[in-house]
Amino acid sequence: MSGELAVGYRTVDGLQIRYADSDGPASQHLVLTSPWVESLHAFEPMWPRLSGIARLLAIDLPGFGRSERRTDLLSPMAMSEFLVQILDEWDIADPHLVCPGIGTPAALFAAARHPGRIRSLVIGGGATAYPLLAGLLSQIFTPVQIITGRNDPIVPVANAEFLHARLPNSRLDVLDAGHLAWEEASGKYGAIIAAWVNGGYLTGSTGMGGT
Repeated sequence: MSGELAVGYRTVDGLQIRYADSDGPASQHLVLTSPWVESLHAFEPMWPRLSGIARLLAIDLPGFGRSERRTDLLSPMAMSEFLVQILDEWDIADPHLVCPGIGTPAALFAAARHPGRIRSLVIGGGATAYPLLAGLLSQIFTPVQIITGRNDPIVPVANAEFLHARLPNSRLDVLDAGHLAWEEASGKYGAIIAAWVNGGYLTGSTGMGGT
């Protein structure tokens, strides 16, 4: 088990993608995507905790962090298909996805378009005002943990509440933080993910007091 990010590069669909992985237990995989405007290093504070419960793979999405950019991948739907390509490239069959910020709509599209491919989602802090996506939310039965900052000036709590009301198998935790909840409240954020991965996704409960 490693508590540090081991960073490397791998070619996916012709693009150099920066990643970090761990050597944790292989029974569960946790795939984390970089939030805008940051990189995979945003997960560094919670890496030691999470690497103790699952095999981790953190990715800088195309055009973010140190990964190469391609314009046709910058829409949420296109990014969702690239996210599935990432899973195929690493031969990860049944992962939990942690996709805060810019990864949120991509993860939801991936779950909607590939039912059964993803074990659960942890999302939040990303805009989801896409008419096509809104129409798909009620069809996403993948367990979804939503985490948002109470004082987020960029993506208000109402966005998370919108998702929670429409996703049939979701849970919402609102943290005392702003937009960068994964950094501003990294201890609590990591604890919610750990409890979710350790069985909370099966019951919709992490025991952390959310809804």
